Amino acid sequence: MQDQITSILEHMAKSQHELARTLEAKREVIAHMAKMVSEIPDHNPSFGEIEALMEHSLSMTKGITSYLNSLADLEDAIADNLSPIMKVMKEQPADE
Repeated sequence: MQDQITSILEHMAKSQHELARTLEAKREVIAHMAKMVSEIPDHNPSFGEIEALMEHSLSMTKGITSYLNSLADLEDAIADNLSPIMKVMKEQPADE
């Protein structure tokens, strides 16, 4: 039983590592977008049409929201996957 639990944990770790790599890539994009926003002058910026500014702001907000939702999904997945394993491990005697 311990070998099965170990195997399951190894597979979960690999899949969650891949999720973390995907989130890292998203984080890089969001960080780059945030840096671009910080370069906008505080006074008298010229953006051209207001519609373009609103569209880009909405796009950046969606990207940040998507990244944060992905982090929340990863946290939920980790909790959902580890809860049954921890329950089984808690029920087993320590000497097995």
